[in-house]
Amino acid sequence: MTLHFPYTFSPNLQDSFRIEHAQKLETCRNRLREVGEVSSPESLAMIDAIQRLGIDHHFHNQIEQVLGKHNMILCSKDGYQGQDLHEVALRFRLLRQQGYHVPADMFKEFKDNRGRFNQELSENIASLMELYEASHLSIEGEDILDEAGEFSAHHLKACLEHLDHSQAKVVQNKLDYPYSRSVLRIKAMSSLMILSDFQGREWINLLLDIAKTDFNMVQSLHQKEILQVTKWWKDLGLRKELPLARDQSTKWYLESLACLNDPSLSEERIVLAKTISLIFIIDDIFDLYGTLDELTLFTQVVNRWHYTDMDQLPDCNKICLKALDEITKEISHKVYKKHGWNPIDSLRKTWASLCNAFLVEAKWFAAGEIPKPEEYLKNGIISTGVYVVLVHIFFLLGQDITKENMELVNNNPGIISSTATILRLWDDLGSAKDENQDGRDGSYVDCYMKEHQGITMEDARQHVMQMISKAWKQLNQEFLSPNPFPSSFRKASLNIARMVPLLYGYDKNYLKSMEEYVESILCERT
Repeated sequence: MTLHFPYTFSPNLQDSFRIEHAQKLETCRNRLREVGEVSSPESLAMIDAIQRLGIDHHFHNQIEQVLGKHNMILCSKDGYQGQDLHEVALRFRLLRQQGYHVPADMFKEFKDNRGRFNQELSENIASLMELYEASHLSIEGEDILDEAGEFSAHHLKACLEHLDHSQAKVVQNKLDYPYSRSVLRIKAMSSLMILSDFQGREWINLLLDIAKTDFNMVQSLHQKEILQVTKWWKDLGLRKELPLARDQSTKWYLESLACLNDPSLSEERIVLAKTISLIFIIDDIFDLYGTLDELTLFTQVVNRWHYTDMDQLPDCNKICLKALDEITKEISHKVYKKHGWNPIDSLRKTWASLCNAFLVEAKWFAAGEIPKPEEYLKNGIISTGVYVVLVHIFFLLGQDITKENMELVNNNPGIISSTATILRLWDDLGSAKDENQDGRDGSYVDCYMKEHQGITMEDARQHVMQMISKAWKQLNQEFLSPNPFPSSFRKASLNIARMVPLLYGYDKNYLKSMEEYVESILCERT
């Protein structure tokens, strides 16, 4: 994918413009504090708008204070009285997104004496949309949220034909891209078109101005970062050595951006993009290049992290191993210099685990073996590369690095494995055809159908969708407090899962969606 930036870079904002931007931010922070003092529905609406516009990094402290107060009142004896569904669902969603373990039982008051959601709720589209959003934050055992999702989705779909074009577009967008499962920066600018929910609020125009300015400033930063990553990839020389391998430096950077979307993490995004690129290239080496003996030797070299046997490998493998060693040392040095920890042993362990998983798959392919679905998935969770990415992110963020947390993150905890499961299963619903590869990748669907003779492809795919739903519930559970990992790390894990449908989509709109995303993030002006 070739990028053509409309500007080399956005011009530097004048000092007066920066001062004006800072003043607008402070005005909105003060307004959020004011409405938050009384824990009003207004404060929930304002936080919702801030988050949907992708500018919540400017309001971190204020959002935490306001939602903390909402949670305290909710947990008190009296709680909130006389609320409507929209307010209840919005509060529930915002608190769960913040990590508060608020009970789903609060939705029982919207059911009739037969245990069904009241039919009159179907007449309020705004409330239905918020209920639909809330249902995506369920954890295992919360049947009431499953029912809420089915109820709201049914009535939202039913109302589409009765709405005008713009209203139907808003509802369909909500059905297709629930907030908690969409990448925030992707949705930020499209949110500008659907903020009719907030019309009449005196602060919305100010937030829109902040979002537009912020978007242009951040876009300029992203353009500089992608150029650095692209130059590194070209200079590496693997494009010539591996002509059949993927050449997608933009996509690899976008994955890094999705994980670490805070503008202050520029250096971290760049080195993470390099890490992600090597995951894909090593995957292609195992899928498309090398004999089984060569792949076994490659894996042994990475496990030992000693290059005495490397001379027996092809030149492309040598270049890849050299780049792997350099980026691992670079990241370890950055982390040690900034945070006082040397993660090199942990980082090397992740690469060894990844290559071990790739080698298992290569041996299955060479033997013509289709493993049991459970065996395939256990190995496939590692071969996604999610474990490698999130361990690197954990150290790059540098928050709450303790010996206990290091041991925990090194052992593929639930917050990593659930995200990896979502990616593995979603990717397996499609194929590798869009990557022009005659690769050696297996599929959970194939393994499942072999074990369950006579099952239809549609039934197998439905089973996989149910497994993805279960993995999302597990990830939602991991996001709730108490949790040993910092919120920034949990959000990175969540953002990988959010990015999966876009980066690993295989329907006819996949390429169009990717191009629109790249345009909106790196090329468009607001």
